[in-house]
Amino acid sequence: MAGVLTHIGASGEAHMVDVGAKDETQRVAVAEGFVVMKPETLAMIREGNAKKGDVLATARIAGIMAAKKTHDLIPLCHPLMLNKVAVEIEPDEALPGLHVTATVAVSGRTGVEMEALTAASVACLTIYDMAKAVDRGMTITGIRVLEKSGGKSGDWRVAGR
Repeated sequence: MAGVLTHIGASGEAHMVDVGAKDETQRVAVAEGFVVMKPETLAMIREGNAKKGDVLATARIAGIMAAKKTHDLIPLCHPLMLNKVAVEIEPDEALPGLHVTATVAVSGRTGVEMEALTAASVACLTIYDMAKAVDRGMTITGIRVLEKSGGKSGDWRVAGR
């Protein structure tokens, strides 16, 4: 069904897709995001000197919690019993800033791209919140799905990955 909006009916009304007839498969999605900041802000975070506490640990936990609550935030998402949520945050001196990667897995009838995107987004937002007192000019950028596997549509990866 490529090119068809599955959440929109013939007359434009929104609805939750019925996934009851779909096969349960192992599904995984990976998403990323970046927080660009001043070099001194990155150094402060790496050294653990932020006034609000451990930025990286807090952002990881926030991302995991967000993935579990995606159905509460995105109106037409199904509630899912997630098997795994992992949020990795790596410093990138070239930005300068932090690279967030979220991996979500489920055994189910629908994919977890939205959960991975939500985890990456909320982790980035948490980084911003915890460091904004010293760097209000931070930029959150590059939120996207990198890859997904499972389901009828099979595997997909962003070009070059």
